[in-house]
Amino acid sequence: MQGQTVTYREAFATLKSAQKGHARGAPAYSVYVNRRIGRVFAAFAYIRGWTPNQVTAISAVHTFVGIALIIALPPSWWSGLLIAALLLCGYAWDSADGQVARLRGGGSAAGEWLDHFVDAAKLSVLHLAVLVGLWMHTPLRDTAWLLVPLAFSAISTVTFFGMLLNDLLKASRSAASTHSRGGGTLLRSTILLPTDFGVVCLVFVLWGWTTGFIVVYALLAAAALAFLALASVRWFREMKTL
Repeated sequence: MQGQTVTYREAFATLKSAQKGHARGAPAYSVYVNRRIGRVFAAFAYIRGWTPNQVTAISAVHTFVGIALIIALPPSWWSGLLIAALLLCGYAWDSADGQVARLRGGGSAAGEWLDHFVDAAKLSVLHLAVLVGLWMHTPLRDTAWLLVPLAFSAISTVTFFGMLLNDLLKASRSAASTHSRGGGTLLRSTILLPTDFGVVCLVFVLWGWTTGFIVVYALLAAAALAFLALASVRWFREMKTL
């Protein structure tokens, strides 16, 4: 479609009919909510002439402004809603950049690098911001609860690195990607919902209720740890077969 003048409706219809299958490990919010919001954003960005890298930059602005507010604003119902909205918008724009690339005929190595670089930054920095925000603004200061965001940061970073490394090693040996498409099911996606980054974003609606937030946040961290423990065993077995 690159080089053609198209309407928003045409761009949206093209994206809707050309969606790739979701990865077997893709959780429900990312597949059934975030991708669809991203499709709306992608069609708008395309008719505006924005490049995938510009869309990635928009995603980063939303995400890192939301992260900064975790530290800057005292927890309240309205600050939690604002933070959640910014993080969710950033996540949706993150889905949109790849869709814009498909509308334009394909992405680039530089664009893929930028997308992954921003993802790696947000996954680690988000939880460190939670640590600082809890320490600065809540009664949890100097309690063991502050170990939860510290652990969550490590878990998220290691999981993301493991997925990228799996794909890199498999691609170098012409094997199927860890994120092979078309193998996901609704049941599997629903079971994996607690590991969804979108759910992590949503939990900030509880930011003004410190007790509720830290309990739900800790449960999500535990789910992420369980997923990493199980996935790492499977990934290692897959590497041994290459």
